[in-house]
Amino acid sequence: MRRILFILIFIAPFFSKAQQILPEKERARVIDEILEDRFNTLLPVLMDKSEIDMWIVISREYNEDPVLRTMLPATWLNARRRTILLFYRNKKANTIEKLAVARYNVGKSITSAWDKEKEPDQWKRLIQLIQERNPEKIGLNFSKDHNIADGLNKTDYDAFFQNLPKAMHKKVVSAEQLAVRWIETRTDREMVIYNQLVSITHDIIKEAFSEKVITPGVTTTTEVEWWFRQKVTDLGLATWFHPTVDVQRTSMELVGHLYSFSGRPDDMVIMPGDLVHCDFGITYLRLNTDCQELAYVLRPNEKKAPDFLIKGLKEGNRVQDFLTKNMIQGRTGNEILAESLAEAKVAGLRPAIYTHPLGSYGHSAGTTIGMWDAQGGVMKDDGENYPLNPNTVYAIELNTTITVPEWKRDIRIMLEEAGFYGKNGFRYVNGRQTDLLLIPRLKNHVTN
Repeated sequence: MRRILFILIFIAPFFSKAQQILPEKERARVIDEILEDRFNTLLPVLMDKSEIDMWIVISREYNEDPVLRTMLPATWLNARRRTILLFYRNKKANTIEKLAVARYNVGKSITSAWDKEKEPDQWKRLIQLIQERNPEKIGLNFSKDHNIADGLNKTDYDAFFQNLPKAMHKKVVSAEQLAVRWIETRTDREMVIYNQLVSITHDIIKEAFSEKVITPGVTTTTEVEWWFRQKVTDLGLATWFHPTVDVQRTSMELVGHLYSFSGRPDDMVIMPGDLVHCDFGITYLRLNTDCQELAYVLRPNEKKAPDFLIKGLKEGNRVQDFLTKNMIQGRTGNEILAESLAEAKVAGLRPAIYTHPLGSYGHSAGTTIGMWDAQGGVMKDDGENYPLNPNTVYAIELNTTITVPEWKRDIRIMLEEAGFYGKNGFRYVNGRQTDLLLIPRLKNHVTN
């Protein structure tokens, strides 16, 4: 109790909601408990839906399959030597075996099934286990359409087929659908934790875009980016990409979308009258956030942002609404994109949508709803045929272009928030930005 109280006291000055960030030992406990639940409750359902009764995941140390990385216990930071995991689902008996063809148990959930003294050859032991169970389909992680489901390297792929009896070769199939569902699907407990992650993310942005960090005329965009990085480190967290901060102002021309992702000038001094934008996310308890928000730097004697910027943010919110109402189970990303863009344009907006799955990875596996350079739809090898499934999380990432006569130019309202699609439809994980942050200001900017 004393330790928990200390954590809350430490965090409270930074976060109004005083979210508890766990020490490493407690994080490991939570991660392993969630993993055990996913193996015992979620995995059997996913294997049945994908009609794969045996799933084999093979990796070597420091060259891990992206799927295997999400299956390792908290105390395993990498695979060990060659780690082979075998999951066998007996639907009739309603059982699932979780075995490791490795020298060690893989945490408490996966039991070692290889005694090297009895059978020195790891591959032969794997084949024995396969033959004893005689599965109907053997899923391996190779895929053309989904990079995260393509983690089996050529060396292990070749060795597997060299050792597998030829009569069983026809049983081998791509496990891409199973792998993607494993990566994209969130459990109830994970979603409780996800709310906390996004709340922490919002609070860090709120502090960054305040007078505590930004002194107009002095502070640069690069300094704020590194403040984000240092803040995350100081809190004992991690981030999966380097944060970015940029400004739009009256004396600048609107450039192409690529500017938003690469090639921004460094060290721009933040000035009164600037519209400041960030792209920032954290990693915690094996989940990731991705958030873009906007702030306005007040000029002398201003008490609020200009009406055209307030209206611009509302137009960005409208694009969000067009997108999220079209997120319907079974629709592909291209279908959702086309319908959302068409409706937004009819409403007089100038939208661009590039929403991606979010979860075990920042740019995760699942339904891709546009890319910034593919507003006509993504190609098949980017996963456009993959449908929207329930219990999945997305970075609702998009922008709308508005004309600002006062600045004699166009600007982009760029937004990104974590959203959850479940049995009751879409909801934001922890609200969305509906008011501009003000520098300086004392205003809560996230509403549910």
